[in-house]
Amino acid sequence: MGQRDWIVGVDVGGTTVKIGIISAEGDIQSKWEIKTDKTDGGQRIMDDVWTSIDQKLAEAAIPVSQVLGIGMGAPGFIDGETGYIYEAVNIGWKEYDLPAHLKGLSGLPVFVENDANVAVLGENWKGAGRQEKNVIAITLGTGVGGGIIANGEIVNGANGMAGEIGHMTIEKNGKPCNCGRYGCLETIASATGIVRQALDIIKAGNSSGMLMEHYLKHGDITTKDIFQFAAAGDKEATSIIEYTADILGMVIANMGTIINPSRVLIGGGVSKAGNQLLDEIQAAFNKYALERVKEICGMRIAELGNDAGIIGAAFLVKQKLLHVTF
Repeated sequence: MGQRDWIVGVDVGGTTVKIGIISAEGDIQSKWEIKTDKTDGGQRIMDDVWTSIDQKLAEAAIPVSQVLGIGMGAPGFIDGETGYIYEAVNIGWKEYDLPAHLKGLSGLPVFVENDANVAVLGENWKGAGRQEKNVIAITLGTGVGGGIIANGEIVNGANGMAGEIGHMTIEKNGKPCNCGRYGCLETIASATGIVRQALDIIKAGNSSGMLMEHYLKHGDITTKDIFQFAAAGDKEATSIIEYTADILGMVIANMGTIINPSRVLIGGGVSKAGNQLLDEIQAAFNKYALERVKEICGMRIAELGNDAGIIGAAFLVKQKLLHVTF
């Protein structure tokens, strides 16, 4: 391949850092993971990342001169223009100029975005988004993440907080959230929130079905268990899934009046429930959405899984350096 035909995509997580060498067309040449070293406020993470990248480029016989740049998704509050990280609680970073640090190590252009934004870029480039210009992505995992593409560009907002879907207030007197407030979407629709709903039923002594039976036998319960019990016809598990999907459908419908997306993507570990969840969300969305909003909007399960972050990070480099949009 010729000059500047490769991009390095990096997806920083609390446990591992996913890294990939990716072609300018979005094909993964190689991908791997390294441990996230969070000691000393995560100060060594970028050194570890560059050491690993440098080694893998050498193994692949790719000179640094053929790398267009490094794109990165990271958790936390990030300035989308500069990549400056105000705070990444799960990593330990605070007031950290990550792009300057990694550029100093690598000599390459470095661009950083919030991990949820990077994931939606990846899904829209090579996954379920199909390069639509107006997209909402929701990630249902331990928390609830979100990313928005409007008119082909990621929406960051005035100080990087746009798309924080998980922290929309849903229940005014709801459960406490990690953000310090109460009743956020994350307290309901995350894997943690879904399990919490089940435990509330069990601990209130209101359960007489599979939830209580499983809990008494094993001492815990998972989101996967709840979906399995719902599929088997358990009324309590079914009510949890229906309530969660109803809230998500309403949130997406309300966002639809602002963004008017042609595609909504549902990803994260909870999305592995597939159509069992998606069909319920779609039904709720249809109930709450304006007619013209829902007639243009398709809803899909995300396709790229753990690769969305590194692929989206590669697209971020193309977007910043080559001014590529959807």
